[in-house]
Amino acid sequence: MSHHDMDMVVLIACGVLLAGVAAVRISSRSSMPGLLLYLGIGLGIGEAGLGIRFDDAQLAYNISALLVGLLLFDGGFTTRWAEFRPVASRAGLLGTVGVLVSVAVASSIAMLVLGVDLRTGILMAAMVSSTDAAAVFAILRRLPLRSKVRTTLEGESGFNDPPAIIIVTVVVSDAWNQMSVTGMLANGLFQLTAGALIGAAVAMVGQAFLHRISLPSAGLYPLATLAIALTAYSVAGVAGGSELLAAYIAGLWLGNQALPHHSTTEGFTESVSWLAQIGLFVMLGLLASPSQLPEAIIPALVIGSALTFVARPISVFACLTPFREKLRTQLFISWAGMRGALPIMLATIPLTHQLPGASHMFHVIFLLVVTFTLVQGPLLPKLAPWAGVLEQISPRELQFDSSPLEGINASLVQFRVPDTGRLVGMWVNDLRLPRGAVVSMIIRDKKILIPDRTLRLQGRDELLLAVESGLVERVQGRLALINEHGPLARWLASGRNRRRLLDGD
Repeated sequence: MSHHDMDMVVLIACGVLLAGVAAVRISSRSSMPGLLLYLGIGLGIGEAGLGIRFDDAQLAYNISALLVGLLLFDGGFTTRWAEFRPVASRAGLLGTVGVLVSVAVASSIAMLVLGVDLRTGILMAAMVSSTDAAAVFAILRRLPLRSKVRTTLEGESGFNDPPAIIIVTVVVSDAWNQMSVTGMLANGLFQLTAGALIGAAVAMVGQAFLHRISLPSAGLYPLATLAIALTAYSVAGVAGGSELLAAYIAGLWLGNQALPHHSTTEGFTESVSWLAQIGLFVMLGLLASPSQLPEAIIPALVIGSALTFVARPISVFACLTPFREKLRTQLFISWAGMRGALPIMLATIPLTHQLPGASHMFHVIFLLVVTFTLVQGPLLPKLAPWAGVLEQISPRELQFDSSPLEGINASLVQFRVPDTGRLVGMWVNDLRLPRGAVVSMIIRDKKILIPDRTLRLQGRDELLLAVESGLVERVQGRLALINEHGPLARWLASGRNRRRLLDGD
């Protein structure tokens, strides 16, 4: 490739990226999900548009899997463990048992209505059985959902990708004819277990690494965190485990630790997530051939309807009824099971194995995703109030950032006092921080103030605290509780853990 050709590639790539960024703005102002605009960009620059031809299914799958891994890492990184822990069993059931139920029901309907054989029926049902992380994270985070509902859906989208990939991979391979059902289940269980354990182990080692080094630039910490995520992904793949589950578990672990420059890293992972999402959908749109879409309309409608209106509700009811979840909440969770890039990515697997009818299956899944995203996405904001799953977002949440101080066993913790929190108007001395933590500086209107007995906190004050490394989480928890309850937090808060956080001695 000549230098001129390379310049053209960069120019086209930047044009696509800028179009994708503009599509985010259009999506936020309308009810149209952004993923449809990205797929449209891919179709527009493809063989039926600008004429760019891309038909390497294996390359598309490899890149897609990596990009989905980055999306899952960001999803795990931004999921708070305190919110996720109460719904972990629900999300786990939806992500495993729910997938199996959806595949069983949807494949049965496909065989009955479309007359396809068992292998094809299972393949097409498995491709669309899992909710898509990119679609779920992009759409649901615009709605102020109750944390239990939102975290359940996000957790499900993190857990159910690996089972769907395992089912599709096994069915298209020689294992379909050579391996027993018990062997397939054992193989799937091994991949899930290995992926989860490797993701957790790599994340723990990475956490220790980030805490023990003092890097000269804050921008290096997000890069190191991204490298840890990719390490978890690749090690799991080499070991035969689930790369996607490893990436999600690594993100879930690291995102809930007091990492150096945590907020900077979170902003970086969000940027990487947007880049991965745009690149993923544009590439999959580029892979499609518009001329083959008309003959995929009827199968797409049949399988999509079977999944959306029959299989998905049955799987949700089967998994959530034991938890005594309200019927309206279950119906909302069922409808919020968005499909996106992952089903299209899974549809490239039969193409890589050159199965008969693989191209037709790909376009059926492509059209199904587009059609039912248009149906489900715009209705979610209207269904949420009916289902009673909305809550008022608290404006008093504190966002902390911390970085290690070189040469001593301490960290610098930074946060901004919210305008409406109970911290506003408090004397600095009334914070009663634990021994080993001190407010070292306050920045107000770009001026540095030294805290003393006469200084009251104001909204938007930037506080810098020097804190012994072992006390970082305790100090953050105490400040958050005082911001919520004010000076009476000691009496209003309950429980041994809150008492420990509130006691300054």
